[in-house]
Amino acid sequence: MSPGLWPAPPQLEFLATVAVEVAAPVEVGRTHRGQRRIIPIAGGTVTGPELNGAVLAGGADFQLIESATSSDLDARYVIEADGGERLYVMNAAYRTGSAEDIAALARGERVPAERIYFRCAPRFEVAGERWAWLESTVVIGSGRREPDRVLIDLWAVC
Repeated sequence: MSPGLWPAPPQLEFLATVAVEVAAPVEVGRTHRGQRRIIPIAGGTVTGPELNGAVLAGGADFQLIESATSSDLDARYVIEADGGERLYVMNAAYRTGSAEDIAALARGERVPAERIYFRCAPRFEVAGERWAWLESTVVIGSGRREPDRVLIDLWAVC
């Protein structure tokens, strides 16, 4: 195929920024797959053009630190939209960076977001009709870790 005949990429529509407040990690220890760590989710906010609400306390990010430079993340939590609807989120993510930057994150230090590759693909289960379309929509995200929270910008793939 010549470059002029390549298909157009899908469009993205900004959905929201999720600010997740995190508590101290629970270290499980080294397993045969890597260092297992659980990060409790203490709450948070969701802010977007249409989707706004709160991240409810009680979720967690189940992390597998595969090496000094990469982590496989699996966060599970609930968003309560401003209208009261609840959205269950299963957010699979991958985070990588230099060994020095990843170690700084683990110590709770701020690392410039552009030095860390942090991408995710959340899936949703929704109680109610208003947000049911999220169950059949691909959503992608870009995250950044701060000392006391994680910020995730989400886009729906159109």
